[in-house]
Amino acid sequence: MDKPPGSTLPNCNRCTHHYITYDANFRYGCRAFNFKSARLPSLEVFDASGQQCHLYLKKEKGSPPGA
Repeated sequence: MDKPPGSTLPNCNRCTHHYITYDANFRYGCRAFNFKSARLPSLEVFDASGQQCHLYLKKEKGSPPGA
């Protein structure tokens, strides 16, 4: 499923739940939904539900990863 024209999906790289895995086949992880993916989690969430990720939480500057 493609995202609707004119819409923007959350940037997982700026989300506190996002992390990079050591699994070469599934590089991106989401702690909120507890899954790993070959694509950014926001794309997987949109494809599965047709909606933007509702658990996106912007990282605070200077906060440690996963905090």
